Amino acid sequence: MFSKGDKIALVACSNGLNINYYNKLQELISTLNNMGLEVILSRHIFAENGIFQANEKERADVLINFYKDKSIKAIFDISGGDIANGILNFIDFDIIKNNNKPFFAYSDLTTIINSIYTKTNNISYLYQIKNLIGDFSDIQKKRFYSSLFYDTNELFDFKYKFIRGNKMEGEVVGGNIRCLLKLAGTQFMPDFNNKILFLESMSGGIGITYTNLWQLQQIGVFNKINGIILGTFTKINNNNLKPTEKEMLINILDLTNKNNIPIAVTKDIGHNQNSKCLAIGKNIFIKD
Repeated sequence: MFSKGDKIALVACSNGLNINYYNKLQELISTLNNMGLEVILSRHIFAENGIFQANEKERADVLINFYKDKSIKAIFDISGGDIANGILNFIDFDIIKNNNKPFFAYSDLTTIINSIYTKTNNISYLYQIKNLIGDFSDIQKKRFYSSLFYDTNELFDFKYKFIRGNKMEGEVVGGNIRCLLKLAGTQFMPDFNNKILFLESMSGGIGITYTNLWQLQQIGVFNKINGIILGTFTKINNNNLKPTEKEMLINILDLTNKNNIPIAVTKDIGHNQNSKCLAIGKNIFIKD
């Protein structure tokens, strides 16, 4: 994907970063520079008005201009939060389709990643580049460099365990469950027919997770998909909430029972800082 000297762009399409992150951002840029990448920074990164660094159109324009710039090899969003879906009405998806390049993001950017797939059929990547300077920086830098410079699969291979069925195949959609459901009822929601649905959560507790799962059931998603991959549910796992993760999985099995959907679980993808990368829109086949 990358060669020495390539340019990549860093953007913030969701909440603006707190200015206290300035030194960390410089560390991230230095890390990428040391790999041989030239970093071009969006002019709208740090929050200036509450959580806002710019209005919706301004954030969309920055993103689209990086797509149009032929010298930019990939775009990485370093934000998260709540407001990414606000820019969708201002994105020219024809420009994205005709200037296909890797877009990496996660969490609230689930909205943009899945909209790109819906509108263009382009593959994007569920991954937070800030993990390169997180608690697992050494292994993250190794995976990132090996996979994106030398085309290995270290960043993308993930371990999984089936809790129902023993195989599934389809194009992957989804991401953060709360953020994916922001697209419900809009032109940006993916077509779930014959897809594999990936779901994870960071802040959602038991009540939010259950209501999100029921909403997916009520809008007919479980009648269409070929399988479900469940990533990490951080708040539930870290706070020993009741019901437990195991009990939540039993609930999901009950919720999807009439469809007999294959379900696999992985601890390798989610909001954890050692998370691997998942390609949204790519066809995958996994089996026991």
